Amino acid sequence: MILYYQTHSPFARKALVFAHEAGIADRLQVIHHETSPTQRNERIYAENPLGKVPVLLRADGPAIFDSDVICAYLDTLHGGRRLIPEGGEARWQALVLQSVAQGLAQTGISLRWETVRRPEQLRYAALRDGYAEKIEATYNWLETTLDAMAPLHVGHIALATALSWMEFRNLPSFRAWPQLTRWFDEFEQRPSMLATPLSGETHD
Repeated sequence: MILYYQTHSPFARKALVFAHEAGIADRLQVIHHETSPTQRNERIYAENPLGKVPVLLRADGPAIFDSDVICAYLDTLHGGRRLIPEGGEARWQALVLQSVAQGLAQTGISLRWETVRRPEQLRYAALRDGYAEKIEATYNWLETTLDAMAPLHVGHIALATALSWMEFRNLPSFRAWPQLTRWFDEFEQRPSMLATPLSGETHD
């Protein structure tokens, strides 16, 4: 399988960390592709009409995207404990945490547009502040809701990669939330995270 990747994408990293945690990273050929809403990457558009990574190419079927779907597919390829719980309350907790983490990363991307990526004269301060408020509310929610004792699942992977990216991009810090910080610092030392460091800049 081929994973179209980007070394500074929290979503692509999530899929690759998931593969490491599932024990199947060695089955992936990882190929970096730069993507941006303002720069069309024809190779990515050929597989994903949204022009985004990650994209998983398979020998026996069409391409799979986005990171949620890729992780769900990868979870069917290994013989270990499922990282997306198959039923019960554990499943819904994992999927909700994944959704919150994905939303956090997307809000961080949006905040970057209103602070560093969009030309200064086109930035909208009210929108910037609204994004920052959502990020703070998410940190508050995570501080009281995150179950650090639950068996590892896709929500944890999504959250760790999102928080790592927030710090990588110097976005509003979660370090004022002690339980969240403690959990992240421990998770970041996992081999799956150490093997997939973030690097590079966005090319618009």
